[in-house]
Amino acid sequence: MTKMNSQIVELIGRNYLVGELLKAGFEVASPLRDRGVDLIAYMDIDEDIDQFVGIPIQLKAASKRTFSIHRKYNKFPNLIMAYVWDLASTEYQPTIYALTQAEAVAVADLMGYTKTDSWLVKGSYDQTQPSKRLIEYLQPFQMTVNTWRRKLLGE
Repeated sequence: MTKMNSQIVELIGRNYLVGELLKAGFEVASPLRDRGVDLIAYMDIDEDIDQFVGIPIQLKAASKRTFSIHRKYNKFPNLIMAYVWDLASTEYQPTIYALTQAEAVAVADLMGYTKTDSWLVKGSYDQTQPSKRLIEYLQPFQMTVNTWRRKLLGE
């Protein structure tokens, strides 16, 4: 397999995420400018929804596995952090974890990441080798075609 740079990983991750959202019945839009929102998953009127609903998503695509939190996303109260893992793996299928910013920070708090200088001083923390414990905390946020509606629409 060809070595993938970060732009290729981002493109593959974006397309994988978009495909999963489409399979779950959402439409997807891309903002023209990057101001902290990478995609908007939305539903317009259908048999279950009687109004337009749009949910902002920040994509965190990784060739392997990376969990990160960034204080700058606190300004988006309903932002979904979509961590797409294992995009270059021959061992694992890609996995998506979707958390609100508050949920991502709560997981980081459980792991002790919010007590680090990186978080306290810089306002961010990156973990490039997630432990089994972190993966267990993320498990309830793993997305499938059947769980996207509940996550994004609160159903």
